[in-house]
Amino acid sequence: MSRRLPRVDIAAFARPGTAAFVTILALDSLSRATVSALVPLQAYDLLGSAQKVSVLYFLTAVTGLLASLAVPWLVIRLRRRWMLRVGAFSLIVSVALFALYDLTAFVPAMVLQMFGATSVMICTNLYVMEHIPRRELGRFEPVRTLFMGAGWMIGPALGVYLHAQGPNWLPYALSGSFALIVIAYFPWLRVSRASGSLADAVPQTNPITFVRRYFAQPRLALAWVLAVGRASWWGMFYVYAPIYAVASGLGAETGGYIVSAGASALYTVMLWGWLGRKIGILYLLVGGYALTGLITIGIGIAAGHPWIAAALIIAAALGISITDGAGNMPFLRAVHPHERAEMTAVYTTYRDSARATMPAVYAILLLVFPLSAVFYASGTIMLGLTLLARHIPRRLGRDRRRH
Repeated sequence: MSRRLPRVDIAAFARPGTAAFVTILALDSLSRATVSALVPLQAYDLLGSAQKVSVLYFLTAVTGLLASLAVPWLVIRLRRRWMLRVGAFSLIVSVALFALYDLTAFVPAMVLQMFGATSVMICTNLYVMEHIPRRELGRFEPVRTLFMGAGWMIGPALGVYLHAQGPNWLPYALSGSFALIVIAYFPWLRVSRASGSLADAVPQTNPITFVRRYFAQPRLALAWVLAVGRASWWGMFYVYAPIYAVASGLGAETGGYIVSAGASALYTVMLWGWLGRKIGILYLLVGGYALTGLITIGIGIAAGHPWIAAALIIAAALGISITDGAGNMPFLRAVHPHERAEMTAVYTTYRDSARATMPAVYAILLLVFPLSAVFYASGTIMLGLTLLARHIPRRLGRDRRRH
C-alpha cells in the first residue's frame, strides 16, 4: 500500500480526471482570490463611496458579460486547450492592470478578469463532463468546491497581508503566477486533440439559438436561476464585506480576514454532500437558501455593531456553502449529453449575470439607503430562492444512491 499510493497519486495528476481538474480549478481560484479583497477596496479608494463602486461594478460586469458570451464561439475556433490558456493569460494581464492602481486601468482589468475566469470555467467544465462519469458527478462536485474553497480561504487574507506588509505589487504578481502555472500545467495532462474541439459538439454558432433552447427546458432554467442567486450572494460577500469592514472602522486587513474566514466555510461541502445523499438534494438546497437569507438579513440589523455583523457575515457564508456542495447538480443531472457543450456555455453565464445585475440593484439602493441595505436586499433574494428551490424535481432530491 505504501509503495503504491504515491505512484497512483502522481499518475492521477498527469492525466485528465478529478485530480487534474480540481488542481486547475484550485489554481484559478487562487489567482482570483488573492486579489479578491483588494479589488473592491481599490475601487472604494479610487471612487470614495460604495454607491459609485456599485455603478462601476455594474458597468464593467455588463462589458465582461458581453465578452464572456464570445467564449463559446472562440472555443470552437481555438479549441478548448488553447482557449483555456487564453483565459489564464487574460487573468495575468488583468492583475498587471490592477497593479497600476489607476481608474482607467481598473475597468479593462475587471473585464479581462471576468473573461478569463469564464474561459477557464467553461473549458474545465466541458473536460469534466467528458472525463467524469455521470454517476460520479455527485461525488465530484463537493471535491471541486472543496479545492476551489481552499483558494478562496487562503487568497483574500494572503493578498491583504502581502499588500499591507510588502510592496503594493506583490499580491498582484502572486496572483499572476498562479494563472501562469495553469498555462504550464495543462499540456502535462496530454488531453487528446479530439476532445479539444467543439466543432462537432456545437452544430449552431448563433448563441441566441442555444440560449432559447436552454431556457425552453424548465429544469435547466431553474438550475440557472438558483445558480445566479448563489453567485449573487458570493459576489455581494466579496465586494461589500471588505467595504463594510473599512466603512465600519474594522479596517482593510480585518476585511480580508473576514472574507477568508467566510470562504473557509466551503470546507464543509463534503459534509453537505454527504447530507445531500442522505436527505436529498431538494431539502439540502431549500435549507441552505433559507438559512442564508435569514442570517444575511440579520447582518443588516446588526450593521451598527461591527464585530457582531462580521460574525454574522461569516455565519451566512456557512449557510450559502450548504448550497455550494450540490449547487451544480440540478444542471448536471438535467442537461442532455448531446447538447452539453451549448448548455454549459449558457449555464456558466450565471456568474457574469449575477455580477451584471446585482451591482445595479445595490447602486440604486445605496442612492437612498445606507450600506446595510445591501444585506437586507441580498437576504430577501435568498428567501425568494428558497421558494424556487422547492420546485427541484423530487426524484433528484431523493436519488440518494446516485448522489
